[in-house]
Amino acid sequence: MFLISNPEMVIQSCKNGIIGSFPALNQRTNQGFEKWLEEISNSLNDKDAPYAVNLIVNPSNPRLEDDVKSCIKFKVPIIITSLGISPDLIKAIHSYGGVVLHDVINIRHAKKAIDNGVDGIIAVCAGAGGHAGTLNPFAFLGEIRQIFDGLVVLAGSMSNGSDILAAQIMGADMVYMGTRFINAEESSADADYKDMMIESRAQDITYTSAVSGVAANFLAKSLLKAGFSQGEIKSTSYDTTKLKTIDDEAKAWKTIWSAGQGVGSTQDIKPISDLINEIKSEYQNAINALK
Repeated sequence: MFLISNPEMVIQSCKNGIIGSFPALNQRTNQGFEKWLEEISNSLNDKDAPYAVNLIVNPSNPRLEDDVKSCIKFKVPIIITSLGISPDLIKAIHSYGGVVLHDVINIRHAKKAIDNGVDGIIAVCAGAGGHAGTLNPFAFLGEIRQIFDGLVVLAGSMSNGSDILAAQIMGADMVYMGTRFINAEESSADADYKDMMIESRAQDITYTSAVSGVAANFLAKSLLKAGFSQGEIKSTSYDTTKLKTIDDEAKAWKTIWSAGQGVGSTQDIKPISDLINEIKSEYQNAINALK
């Protein structure tokens, strides 16, 4: 989660049995990024879940080459790529046994990722926080499974344990869950952001490209508070060539807050360990309800 995930979140997630991830660009320099990788690597062992790093594969990211070298240096177990595909990057990660998953929002992107040898597809569907797609998960996952029998992760309003079970029944292997973790005690989201999360529901999420040129889901109240007009907010085009520089986007996202349509499941603030236990309980209850 851009500007939200941090080493503590990743470490606590992995130690409690789920894959913790963070965007490399949450650290503002490559040197800082390496310090985070060192901290995470030194804190985890073979009994813990693996961690993942998200890399923006786009001309707007001048740090990509250096960050890839850092990932190779620390043998990051899972790399998540988005906003572009790089065969050379995939080969580099595979060279030490790493796994590459790729964010896609349509079947064309999925085919391209598969052709370039990714290990898994992340289907980012309608309702996901951040740079989301617009496709219904039933339709999108079904089309991906027609052409790909590898690992598929489903993203988009995955908010509780029953959602995870539903995704598995649909044919997904795993799910992305971000919005519900924004209000973890360990997250870097500030207090006003977390309060707005608790106050918001699905109808309070706005899909717009007004912030960076690439459509994403944001909390409507934060857009209006930042001074965006209704006319600007209505823009929903998705064109990665219009992506602003990473620094410009980071400045905007500090005060314009992203969330997915599953925001209604966020009712409080709690430690990641408690949150994961709650989700596990929801998952088991959903299984029991089917018996």
